[in-house]
Order: sequence, then C-alpha cells, then structure tokens
Amino acid sequence: MSQTALPIHSLSIKSALVIDDHPLYCDALAATMESTFKTRRIRTATSLSEAMQQLRMRFSPDLIMLDLNLPDASGLSGFLKIKEKMPDIPVIVISAITSKDVVHSVIAAGAAGFIPKDMDRQNFQEAMQDIWNGKTYVPPGYAIPARTTATDLSVETISRKIAHLSQQQTRILGLICEGMPNKLIAYEMQLAEATVKAHITALLRRLGVHNRTQAAMLVREVSIRHSLQ
Repeated sequence: MSQTALPIHSLSIKSALVIDDHPLYCDALAATMESTFKTRRIRTATSLSEAMQQLRMRFSPDLIMLDLNLPDASGLSGFLKIKEKMPDIPVIVISAITSKDVVHSVIAAGAAGFIPKDMDRQNFQEAMQDIWNGKTYVPPGYAIPARTTATDLSVETISRKIAHLSQQQTRILGLICEGMPNKLIAYEMQLAEATVKAHITALLRRLGVHNRTQAAMLVREVSIRHSLQ
C-alpha cells in the first residue's frame, strides 16, 4: 500500500473484492469503486464461502471490503477467516451495525478501517484515501483503541474457535442457536440424527464447552447477530 498521500480524485485502486449478502448493495458498492477509484477488476461475493472460493482462484485484490453480517459467518469469524487466507491484504469492514463495541472489536482484530453503510460518498472517498495512505480509519466520534484489553482477547479467541468450525458444524451451531432439537436439525440438513450428534460432539469440543446451551451462549456473547443462519 502506498504511503504517499494522493489527491482523492487521482486515487486509483486497481482491484477489489466486495463481500456483502445484499446483492444490490454489493453491486452499488462495486459501481462506486469503479466510478470513483477507476477500479477495473472487481469481484463480488454474497457469502463467506463464495468469497473464499474467489480467493482460491488466484485472485489477489488490492483490498477487500467485508460486511460482517453474512449468512455463513458470525461476528468476527468471517473477518478472521479472510485475514488468515490473505494476511497482507487490507480488509475494510462495512457494516450497518455501528456500536462502539463492534468498531473496537474489528479494529482490534486488525481491520484496515470501519465504514458505516450510511456514509455519504464524499466521506467514503476521504475514508478510502486515509486507508490507502496507511491509516486506520474509524468514523468521527470513535477512538482507535490504544491497546487490546483482556476482554478483546477473549472475544477474538472465541471468534477464532467459531471460525475454525467446518461448514456443516457452523450450520448446525446456527440451528442450535435457533433452539432446534437434534431431530429437527437432522431433518433440516437431511442428515442422519447420529451424524448430527457426532457433529455436535465435535463442535462442542472445538468450542471448549460441555453442552448446547453453553455453545449458544458463547455465540451470542461475540456475535454481531443473535444467531447464525
């Protein structure tokens, strides 16, 4: 990333990956990047799995724009998976959820910036300029944490555990959070009930909890949403 400040109108970003589960917003953001920053290589994804597939296809964008609210990710888990796959690519979180706790968590986890979805075009351009110049952007009124607290470490640790669940385990965990019993989970996922039980045993072990209730509480503690989908 260039450290030399450029006039906003001359800032050029060659490639980007935009990840958002609302196709219209995803396309609008891609169009804004193209018109404002002359971004010609733009790929979009509406889920974490689709984004990971894009990155496995030898696509190495200049930056990644990520919405936390994805159908197959919860809280910081999607962000952490993206950073694990592409540690040297700046990831900008774009979200409609703008509480200080959320902003603090994503910046502490290593995001290049946090941009609210309701930001106007001029401020968006200025935010992108700051990020391109190597600064960490947060909206006015938010402070970048001077250091990570013990609570932040706990949140990140739990999020990493969730991030390393398999796709089926993540889906089952979401259904557990919705209060579904094993029989209904098996029906929903078209699996044998014994297979569901085996997955639950494995995910409980990975999360370091003893039962379904503790697993659901763990997710709610760190999740931006109230449940996985």
